[in-house]
Amino acid sequence: MAELPQPIRILRIIARLNVGGPAIHVSLLTEKLHEPDFESLLVCGTIDPGEGDMAYYASEHGVEPVIIPELGRSLHPMRDLKTLWKVYQLIREYKPHVVHTHTAKAGFIGRLAAWLARVPVIIHTFHGHVFTGYFPPLKTRFFIILEQFSALLADMIITLTEGLRRELAEVHHITRRSRITVLPLGLDLQPFVAHPRKQGDFRQMWNIPADAPLIGIVGRIVVVKNHALFVEAAARIRQAIPKAHFVIVGDGDLRAEVEAQVEAQGLSDAVTFTGWQRNLEPIYADLDVVVISSINEGTPVSIIEALAAGCPVVGTAVGGLPDLLDHGKLGRLVPPGHAEALATAIVETVQSPPDMTQAQHLMVDRYGIDRLVSDLSSLYRGLLAKKLR
Repeated sequence: MAELPQPIRILRIIARLNVGGPAIHVSLLTEKLHEPDFESLLVCGTIDPGEGDMAYYASEHGVEPVIIPELGRSLHPMRDLKTLWKVYQLIREYKPHVVHTHTAKAGFIGRLAAWLARVPVIIHTFHGHVFTGYFPPLKTRFFIILEQFSALLADMIITLTEGLRRELAEVHHITRRSRITVLPLGLDLQPFVAHPRKQGDFRQMWNIPADAPLIGIVGRIVVVKNHALFVEAAARIRQAIPKAHFVIVGDGDLRAEVEAQVEAQGLSDAVTFTGWQRNLEPIYADLDVVVISSINEGTPVSIIEALAAGCPVVGTAVGGLPDLLDHGKLGRLVPPGHAEALATAIVETVQSPPDMTQAQHLMVDRYGIDRLVSDLSSLYRGLLAKKLR
């Protein structure tokens, strides 16, 4: 085997550190892949107005990213040419052995810049099923073409689930199946495992009765998360469990619309909006059920964290959720868009809570950050060794 450089320099690129799994993922990897074996630099853009900002999370883990403001989400052809030039210049200056990109826009610009700069190893991670439920059909088709082109520039594509690997290869024909590897998400789950269940801290903070069955949804209030379905189910749940209370943790473009729906359903006294929260451990600890009502999903961090905290989950059978929940073994799955089925599953879970011990252990084994660091270390070394033969 060829002698590898010491340390291996990794340039990691993501569009922005908005609230969600990708921001946590790249922050932890940048922290963990360090000297003497690795040297890591994180590059990102700025978040859009109204988005939750997770730059604090990177900072807490000792990561200070290089900011290229134009790298943020919105597409703009002339500005994106400037962004490409900036990323290219940074690559030429840093001289990475590996460029690893995350999210769509950063993935396109980063891979193209890395290819132009002749970086030895180029990798891209797909964090979700981005071709369903996010954009209109014409825009989706445009993104598929961009991804097919970008895949030609990469040595390897990573997905978080086998289902997404199958979708990219067989449905959208992004690249051959052999050029896609599955590496599940890596998170710091020990704080969730260690936090005792039902201490009541979160309930006290928000004046929620101690005896009220508490059902929550955690995430951005945007179209794809389908909070409207959660509210419809809540109205049905209140008929079966009059004391039930609901919390919506997060924020987003549709918050005012969802608040109006809550009022129209006569649920104002039963639903609490908390906005973004940094410390999620006491929230999951006090919840009786965590819900995902989405139209589409990748690998939702809220579900992994909830299971690690020992909280039962109910979700729509979309995207990566069936894989994550072992097709119903680790949590209940219901058809998407079906309020009655969602409500029934939540009521049954509240009334007959499952034993969460196995789910807790499986989350740590499958989605712990140490496992991902080991997997990526092997992947980087293997791909780089091939290039240096």
